[in-house]
Amino acid sequence: MTLHLIKLAARATGVDDLINWQTYVRETHGELFHTTRMMPKRRDELLNDGSIYWVIKRKICVRQSILDIQPFTDGAGVKRCHIFLDPELIATRQQARRPFQGWRYLPAADAPEDMPIAAAGDDELPEHLKAELMALGLL
Repeated sequence: MTLHLIKLAARATGVDDLINWQTYVRETHGELFHTTRMMPKRRDELLNDGSIYWVIKRKICVRQSILDIQPFTDGAGVKRCHIFLDPELIATRQQARRPFQGWRYLPAADAPEDMPIAAAGDDELPEHLKAELMALGLL
């Protein structure tokens, strides 16, 4: 059974901030990962086509496929883990979330749907218009 993670994109004001941070990680380390202190106990379920859903400004906005989860011990002797991610960000229908610390499991049934891919030639709507249309249930 597939399981996902949900995580706050700390200090990000938009998807562009998340992209910039992840670009920096990839350029610095040669691969894309997110470091966390707690090792997920349900690792096998997460690696069965799971994703990490990013919360930005109290809303799930995008997701990324989880490629691998590896534990390690940092220089100070603290156990941590790397969650290796596919670099492709997939836009999702926005879903409001309250603030929380760390990450949480997200059952597949509760995960927001991916946004449909725009047809060739379609103009992209500005984020504030998308948010308003989604709040009205029109998108």
